[in-house]
Amino acid sequence: MNEPILARDKTNVSDIKTSIEKYPMANRDLSWLSFNYRVLLEARDPSVPLYDRIKFLSIFSSNLDEFFRVRVAHWQNLHLIEKKRLRTTLRENPEVILRRIHQIVESQLKEYGKLFREIIYKQLAAAGVQIYRNEKVLSSHRDAVRNYFRSKVLTYLQPVILNAGKSKTLFLKNKELYFALSLKRKLGKDKMYYAVLNIPSQDLPRFIQLPDIKGRKYFMFLDDVIRANLQFVFPGYEVLECAGIKLNRDADLQIDDEFTGDLADKIRKHLARRNVGNPSRFLFDESASKELISYFCDRYSISEMEAVPGGRYHNLNDFMSLPNPAYPRLSYPENRPLRIPAIDDAHSIFEILDRQDVLLHFPYQSYDYVLRFFNEAAIDPKVREIKITLYRIASDSFIANALISAAQNGKKVTVFVELKARFDEENNLLWAEKMKQAGIRIIYSIPGLKVHAKVSVVIRKSKGKKVKYGYFGTGNFNEKTADIYADHTLLTSHEAMTIELNFVFNHLCNHPDPPLFNHLLVSQFNMKERLLGMIKREMEIVKKGGKGHVVLKINNLEEPQMIKALYKAANGGVKIDLIVRSVCCLLPISENIRIIRLVDRYLEHARVFWFGNNGSPEVFLGSADWMSRNLHRRIEVDFPLHDPALKEEVETELMLQLEDNTKAYYIKSETQQLKKNEPKKKKVRAQQEYYQWLKSRCR
Repeated sequence: MNEPILARDKTNVSDIKTSIEKYPMANRDLSWLSFNYRVLLEARDPSVPLYDRIKFLSIFSSNLDEFFRVRVAHWQNLHLIEKKRLRTTLRENPEVILRRIHQIVESQLKEYGKLFREIIYKQLAAAGVQIYRNEKVLSSHRDAVRNYFRSKVLTYLQPVILNAGKSKTLFLKNKELYFALSLKRKLGKDKMYYAVLNIPSQDLPRFIQLPDIKGRKYFMFLDDVIRANLQFVFPGYEVLECAGIKLNRDADLQIDDEFTGDLADKIRKHLARRNVGNPSRFLFDESASKELISYFCDRYSISEMEAVPGGRYHNLNDFMSLPNPAYPRLSYPENRPLRIPAIDDAHSIFEILDRQDVLLHFPYQSYDYVLRFFNEAAIDPKVREIKITLYRIASDSFIANALISAAQNGKKVTVFVELKARFDEENNLLWAEKMKQAGIRIIYSIPGLKVHAKVSVVIRKSKGKKVKYGYFGTGNFNEKTADIYADHTLLTSHEAMTIELNFVFNHLCNHPDPPLFNHLLVSQFNMKERLLGMIKREMEIVKKGGKGHVVLKINNLEEPQMIKALYKAANGGVKIDLIVRSVCCLLPISENIRIIRLVDRYLEHARVFWFGNNGSPEVFLGSADWMSRNLHRRIEVDFPLHDPALKEEVETELMLQLEDNTKAYYIKSETQQLKKNEPKKKKVRAQQEYYQWLKSRCR
């Protein structure tokens, strides 16, 4: 059932691993593929409601698209450099990695297609939801399909016969859907013609709803609506073959010089080029003839390694838009975000923060409290200034609108907008311009660095003195993703922490080196040194006869020096518990190392660092993964919890996740396997148990 995906073909494993001295490391991208397979396993889990299983199919497909656009494109570029003998010092062989990636992806896609065809599709039908899949269209639907095609679809189609006289080659846009066709004239010579036809899923719904029949709901892929009407698109031709194709293109913005000129203008220009990058994957229907695919590979200069066989349908991230006529019966029951009476009943959120810190847990608790924090700051006459970093902004952001209101109400507002947030650059640019027009001071990206910290400071005059209120988050200022991303936010007026936070903003605005940070961990200044120091302290505790323990909850673990420190600590007797959602280059080579991957209803996004400290635990939260990019090429802020009650809230979640035997998988070597429940031990599902625990505290 839970086949070890990354160990199917062991012939190249030794070529893929690298080492820091004697410490082994798994390859970053093969580890990521293991994570994406874990997403697919959630789609296969019969205990998950049907439409949520479909959602995980969509997430798997979307993840894989981005992987090919960024990571596979990266390896292909390295492979080209190696072939030209411009670089010969790579730790890993790009060709070996690329071939291994394609082996794994091909295997996963076959499993994906089989899951959809043989399980999901049939269960939808059993639930009264029928999706046409190459079946003959029922007579009662033929008119509806033809009329929809003629009235809605035909206007968007761009058929191009590629080898007919002076015909042009239609440019294949990134991620968009097309048909590759072979044709023959109904009258005349037997010459074979090849054509390409767009599938306009950017302009029309991917799933077309047809009239009900005896209470059953019917849907049809837009692709099949077109297939059923090809005679209108190519009059005078007989369609011999029609196969779906899709091209992924290199999506990385390669800005050669970030240090001179207008960086925002450079990013605007590069965005226009993103969708015309070099091919990274040519996905085609595996049932297509070799002749058809060979022609298209030659025509579009697709290499053998870039051509990847797939199913009948591509871009199945569109499953996210499949209507659910039986809602909520076929979905998870709603977990209504919890309210916190102490905050609801308070006249002002700032008055609460004058007395105590507030720690919020999303999506279990309402994100309204974050919106309220900024809305109150926008209208409170005592508030003088607001500073904030924005990495990924919602397209219709309430927070950005609150900042605009604050500026219009006479507050001094400074916003640091990270323009290099991949795939959000355009939206961030639009919001930055809108806020700038409202009188907000906008500061753009720092050349050579990304600002990934999720922080804000509000300066308010109270009782004759200025008080700083800090916002420290593990997730983006984005109310849309807060519904599905599991994150934490600390609101505090802790004087030392907010002073240090203000130092961070001074550095972002004016670039002076701040004084020493004693409370916050800030990358580029003290983060890595302090983290390594706390790991070393656990080793010293063991040497003195105590118990050393480190618990890390993280999205990605890849930075070599941090991995080496964890290996050394484990070898020195420190217990290492890791909850790693995605990339994990550390391998459990010691009995003191336990690695868990948790995928469930919500996306585990928070980073939490817990150090036992000989019975007086230190707990830090933040947005910084332990990757080279986070620790060396970004501005990150991790923050401590001082209040014992707030520490308990985070520790409870960590312990539940370590005990989870329902949705947690062990990462074993380069494989993963479901944690087996011990006999007579109750089932633990961490996300649901944590929601109930928080609910009991709210009462």
